[in-house]
Amino acid sequence: MDLKSLETKLNTSVDRIGIWWLIGAAVATIVLWQVPYGHYILYPFSILATWFHEMGHGLAAILLGGDFRKLEIFANGSGRATYTYSGNLFLGRIGRAIVAAAGLLGPPIAGAILILASRSFKTASISLKILGGFLLFSVLIWVRSLFGIVAILLLGLIILGIGIKGNRWFQGFSIQFLGVQACISTYNQLDYLFSPTAGPLGISDTAQIQRALIIFPYWFWGGLIAVASLVILVQSLRIAYKQ
Repeated sequence: MDLKSLETKLNTSVDRIGIWWLIGAAVATIVLWQVPYGHYILYPFSILATWFHEMGHGLAAILLGGDFRKLEIFANGSGRATYTYSGNLFLGRIGRAIVAAAGLLGPPIAGAILILASRSFKTASISLKILGGFLLFSVLIWVRSLFGIVAILLLGLIILGIGIKGNRWFQGFSIQFLGVQACISTYNQLDYLFSPTAGPLGISDTAQIQRALIIFPYWFWGGLIAVASLVILVQSLRIAYKQ
């Protein structure tokens, strides 16, 4: 048996989730955007995207030598990660820029991981359990706003429950729908990428990148991150469904 035949046999032996499910998840999202009150249905996924965003900041700070103090999520969908630099953050100004960018890239990276996990029913189930468990873990360690505690606790329990008790069809659709929601969240708030402020929460992440690197305006970094988010999505789709 030649290498190509062996690869074909291995691929057909994997219990795959078809790309049409992913397309269905994307179409469902577009429809919900258009129908009255559809944004209320998508509200829990906006909160989840905020969690991905703030966790991106916090985990990047930890990896670069800082300290992730707390995570706050508010009812209007905004959030805030509080972290310190514990002396000199590794890589100095570049490290500060990386931490700021990690929040913006957190949702598309998480979405790409979920899409890659949707290649088979087995990995979909495992990924739902891991995501649900980590949501609950974050409530214990970092989440400190009352709304955030309740919202993330409920999301964690629901996702974990789907991973444990859901049937294969529902698990497969859920992991792909969550992946799509995370990936497109960057474009749901595209104006934030090109804004120097974050309202009462201070300056925006792109403005923080500008301040740290002292080169190029905030809108340049916003455009770069928008392009990077699209590349992450396209590449995850190519890898997950190249067959």
